[in-house]
Amino acid sequence: MSTRGTEADTEQLASPDTGWDSPAPLADDLRVDTTRKLPSRSNAQAAAVSGMIGGPVGAHAAIGRSRFWTPVRAVLLMALVVLAVSWSGKAGCLQQAPAEPGETSTGMRLNWDNQRQYYGLCYTDVVATYAAERLSPEDLRHGTMPYRTYWFSDPAGTGERHYTDQPVLIGMTMYAAAKATQGWQALVDGTPIPQQLDVVTFFNISALLLTVFWLIAVWATMMTDRRRLWRGALMALSPLVFVHAFTAFDLIPVALVALALLCWSRERVVLTGVFAGLAAAAALYPLLLIPALAVICHRHRRLPDFWTVLVCGAIAWLAVNLPVLISYPQGWTQFFRTWWGRGAEPDSLYHLVMTAGGWEPPTALLNGLTLALLAAVIAGVVYLGLRAELTPTPAQLMFLLVAGYLLVGKAWNPQSSLWLLPFAVLAIPYVRLLIAWMVVEALLWVPRMGLFLDPSRKWLSEEWFYVAVAIRAVMVLVLCAVVVRDLLARHNAPAVPAGVPRTSPYLAATS
Repeated sequence: MSTRGTEADTEQLASPDTGWDSPAPLADDLRVDTTRKLPSRSNAQAAAVSGMIGGPVGAHAAIGRSRFWTPVRAVLLMALVVLAVSWSGKAGCLQQAPAEPGETSTGMRLNWDNQRQYYGLCYTDVVATYAAERLSPEDLRHGTMPYRTYWFSDPAGTGERHYTDQPVLIGMTMYAAAKATQGWQALVDGTPIPQQLDVVTFFNISALLLTVFWLIAVWATMMTDRRRLWRGALMALSPLVFVHAFTAFDLIPVALVALALLCWSRERVVLTGVFAGLAAAAALYPLLLIPALAVICHRHRRLPDFWTVLVCGAIAWLAVNLPVLISYPQGWTQFFRTWWGRGAEPDSLYHLVMTAGGWEPPTALLNGLTLALLAAVIAGVVYLGLRAELTPTPAQLMFLLVAGYLLVGKAWNPQSSLWLLPFAVLAIPYVRLLIAWMVVEALLWVPRMGLFLDPSRKWLSEEWFYVAVAIRAVMVLVLCAVVVRDLLARHNAPAVPAGVPRTSPYLAATS
């Protein structure tokens, strides 16, 4: 048997000199992937579903020789279909209606009459922030730019100044989409191409960008664990993606973190740091990679790798943030000021406790409690990672850290649960449990939108929403308990692929 390159773990070349007579000439491609896990044989649900397409994989099937319909391409096609359905779910909020005389220059307006965005369950921050962040072509022609331009909530031009309150990478992505919208609208003006509202074009361009990021996230997650490529299908077909792929820009940090995990599993520590730093420029939760990788490197005495990741991540983060911080410090700090001044959002457990017990803490106390609990979560996960029988994978530690971050945070927007998807499919091997959690997360959108409906249109009382929030929290805690059990149970430790020493810190792809 011979091996070559990175395919040594998954591809074996069959020897033609086996002592057996072949009834037909051997195929040119003699590779057989003997390490890939086959869900149609190891999972009862997958085995039952496989009956629709001919049954489980044969005992003597030659795995890994497909030249076109590879598992990666099949899963990416699934992802595209799901994204198309997700876009259709938001299309109800892209409908146009005649504008009032003098209201717009195009004579059309976005039809959000009668609370269509909530009643139709099609609300998306991508559309809502377009006007709020002053991204229309008219604003851009007047020099509007995120973090530089400010506005007042009072039409009279008094009160506190407001800037873009998004992380820099998200804000600049929105700005790039707005500039592309401006260019497209100017290109089709006066041509036979049907014209649409600027905000609709902005949403469609943003959706295309988010589609690319999500495909990257699915691909990177599959490549992180090449023995279990089917896990990518759990991501691609997740009910969460059906509902929230285009609710906001959360797919950007998800893709960058997935790339960081992939690079770590391939021992590319510099690229791991670069993608981790870019992810931290798009959201705060990727910073939790620091304690996760610190635990793994400490256990294997590979701290130089950790410092390399930390330094490269800091450089990538500064490359994105430093120009804005130096040029527009007030605009750059708006994101942090907004978080600090925010109270408990309806989705948070704090709001659930406040509603049930009549507790009304001041914002300063709530901030202190949130930070203290987050520190406790990090300390607990670090202790668990150091005490585990075998070295945990980054996906396992990150699932616990990010889940804790959401549980103790002041805000847990429904689309924020997308952050957990790559870690969940890599760290939790129980398909039914994962699907149950994803369904609960997706269904939460229904009572969440009901909160904003007028009393005459409400389909559920607020109590149903709080019940759904509690069920979601319980489901996430159950998933955390499963990960903790797997970390403490030696017989559930991940297997080590051929050619990778057990002491290697690069075991992210083996769970």
